[in-house]
Amino acid sequence: MTNAFTSIAQGLNEAIALNEGKDIAAKTHRPEEIDVAQLRHNLGLTQADFAAKFCISIGTLRHWERGDRKPHGPALALLHVVAKEPQAVLRALG
Repeated sequence: MTNAFTSIAQGLNEAIALNEGKDIAAKTHRPEEIDVAQLRHNLGLTQADFAAKFCISIGTLRHWERGDRKPHGPALALLHVVAKEPQAVLRALG
């Protein structure tokens, strides 16, 4: 039980430090931000088409493009894959 507690406590402390912008020993991966409007334009799609093809709500897409919100987590990962291999994503989703 002590090992589990120590491991959880260490992880929590590292998460707090990372959130505060401090350097930590653990490896982290934060994908770069992506310009969703530029990505959509590069693909030649309307907002409605882009949202439909990649299973994103049009409201969310509009917020991203206006800069009200930023994609994060799985949505950001999806957008990076779309940027590099849009046809592969379309095949997988289609």
